[in-house]
Amino acid sequence: MNEAERNARHAARMARKKAVIDAAIAAAAAERGLLLVITGNGKGKSTSAFGTVARALGHGMKVGVVQFIKSRTDTGEEAFLGKQPGVEWHVTGDGFTWDTQSREQDIATAQRGWAIAARMLADPSFNLVVLDELTYLLSYGYLDSDTVLDALAHRPSMQHVIVTGRAASEALIELADTVSVIADEKHAFRAGVKAQPGIDL
Repeated sequence: MNEAERNARHAARMARKKAVIDAAIAAAAAERGLLLVITGNGKGKSTSAFGTVARALGHGMKVGVVQFIKSRTDTGEEAFLGKQPGVEWHVTGDGFTWDTQSREQDIATAQRGWAIAARMLADPSFNLVVLDELTYLLSYGYLDSDTVLDALAHRPSMQHVIVTGRAASEALIELADTVSVIADEKHAFRAGVKAQPGIDL
């Protein structure tokens, strides 16, 4: 096969692919708020969510963020995104369960954070709500799963929501429109490298 034939075959293949993609785009005519779940054991779940926050802000959207587990208020994402116009940011956690070592405290903290999240999920002025590490509160039983799922299912019709955290429940995955599972292949922490500002914090 000479170069001209190879180029012609490539052009024909790309034309077929374009027709398929164009048809799929034309068929996707619905417009509504989406529920995205970003789960799995790999690094990058919250990072992905906060990248979407930046994207939403670029479109002039109002964004709400509730961080359920993290207790740090010195992260780069909060320092930058939390101060942007149109962002309401809450760090509601007390740290990981092995930090508090108190189930009663963790439940009370989870419920305080959920009260903020529930308010946002009922408010159509929020175009995007990020519920960072919410999955843990469901898997540990700190929040009632039915209550949370009902609030997600009955939020304003054009409101987008991102839920992050490991071990997303089957019920949450079933409710979601888009689910991404981030795998853990390798992590610098296991090689003795501490969390790095701008990468992990």
